[in-house]
Amino acid sequence: MPKSERLQPQAVRRTARWWPLLLVFLALADLKTEILLLLDHFTLTSLLFAVRHHVLAVAVLMGSPSLWRRYA
Repeated sequence: MPKSERLQPQAVRRTARWWPLLLVFLALADLKTEILLLLDHFTLTSLLFAVRHHVLAVAVLMGSPSLWRRYA
Protein backbone atom coordinates (compact mmCIF):
# COMPACT_ATOMS: atom_id res chain seq x y z
CA MET A 1 0.00 0.00 0.00
CA PRO A 2 1.49 3.37 -0.96
CA LYS A 3 2.42 5.69 1.84
CA SER A 4 -0.04 8.36 0.70
CA GLU A 5 -3.00 5.95 0.98
CA ARG A 6 -2.32 5.02 4.60
CA LEU A 7 -4.19 7.03 7.19
CA GLN A 8 -2.02 8.95 9.58
CA PRO A 9 -2.80 8.62 13.32
CA GLN A 10 -4.10 12.20 13.43
CA ALA A 11 -6.43 11.53 10.50
CA VAL A 12 -7.80 8.41 12.21
CA ARG A 13 -8.31 10.35 15.43
CA ARG A 14 -10.06 13.16 13.53
CA THR A 15 -12.50 10.73 11.87
CA ALA A 16 -13.14 8.99 15.20
CA ARG A 17 -14.41 12.23 16.80
CA TRP A 18 -17.90 11.53 15.45
CA TRP A 19 -18.30 8.25 17.36
CA PRO A 20 -19.13 9.73 20.78
CA LEU A 21 -21.58 12.18 19.22
CA LEU A 22 -23.25 9.42 17.23
CA LEU A 23 -23.50 7.11 20.25
CA VAL A 24 -24.99 9.83 22.47
CA PHE A 25 -27.47 10.79 19.76
CA LEU A 26 -28.59 7.17 19.31
CA ALA A 27 -28.88 6.66 23.07
CA LEU A 28 -31.06 9.77 23.42
CA ALA A 29 -33.18 8.67 20.46
CA ASP A 30 -33.70 5.29 22.16
CA LEU A 31 -34.70 6.99 25.41
CA LYS A 32 -36.90 9.65 23.78
CA THR A 33 -40.24 8.26 24.97
CA GLU A 34 -39.02 7.61 28.50
CA ILE A 35 -37.47 11.09 28.73
CA LEU A 36 -40.76 12.66 27.66
CA LEU A 37 -42.66 10.59 30.22
CA LEU A 38 -40.19 11.53 32.96
CA LEU A 39 -40.47 15.22 32.08
CA ASP A 40 -44.26 14.98 32.10
CA HIS A 41 -44.54 13.15 35.41
CA PHE A 42 -41.42 12.03 37.25
CA THR A 43 -41.66 8.98 39.47
CA LEU A 44 -39.00 6.66 40.79
CA THR A 45 -40.81 3.74 39.17
CA SER A 46 -40.66 5.32 35.71
CA LEU A 47 -36.97 6.13 36.18
CA LEU A 48 -36.20 2.54 37.21
CA PHE A 49 -38.24 1.24 34.26
CA ALA A 50 -36.23 3.38 31.84
CA VAL A 51 -32.93 2.27 33.32
CA ARG A 52 -33.91 -1.40 33.42
CA HIS A 53 -35.29 -1.62 29.89
CA HIS A 54 -32.69 0.58 28.17
CA VAL A 55 -29.48 -0.55 29.84
CA LEU A 56 -27.22 0.02 26.84
CA ALA A 57 -28.50 3.55 26.22
CA VAL A 58 -28.04 4.45 29.89
CA ALA A 59 -24.53 2.93 29.90
CA VAL A 60 -23.58 4.97 26.82
CA LEU A 61 -24.84 8.17 28.42
CA MET A 62 -23.01 7.43 31.67
CA GLY A 63 -19.81 6.60 29.79
CA SER A 64 -19.99 9.56 27.42
CA PRO A 65 -17.56 11.77 29.42
CA SER A 66 -14.94 9.07 29.04
CA LEU A 67 -15.67 8.82 25.33
CA TRP A 68 -15.31 12.60 24.92
CA ARG A 69 -11.94 12.56 26.68
CA ARG A 70 -10.69 9.63 24.61
CA TYR A 71 -11.76 10.86 21.15
CA ALA A 72 -11.61 14.65 21.56
